[in-house]
Amino acid sequence: MIIDDKRVKELAHLARLEFNEEQKTAIKSDLERIIDFCDQLKEVDTTNVEPLIYVNNEYNVFREDIVEQPLPKDKALKNAPSKDSDYFKVPKVITK
Repeated sequence: MIIDDKRVKELAHLARLEFNEEQKTAIKSDLERIIDFCDQLKEVDTTNVEPLIYVNNEYNVFREDIVEQPLPKDKALKNAPSKDSDYFKVPKVITK
């Protein structure tokens, strides 16, 4: 694929980027190197390679859903920096 000024301009528009002439030359060079690398990857023989679905062999282990006694309010509020009788107090974050 040939990377010309028109293609760089289109990509810059899509990515909402602006380049000066020096940066445009550098971007063209980088894009050409990326495309050349991708073309090299196409040449690799992958006939006996299984697709990689997961990066590692670990998987999510779920715990049993067992009902337990919840934390009582007084213990939950014990170390709160600011509290009301039943609630944590936090600074107001939404203003009109």
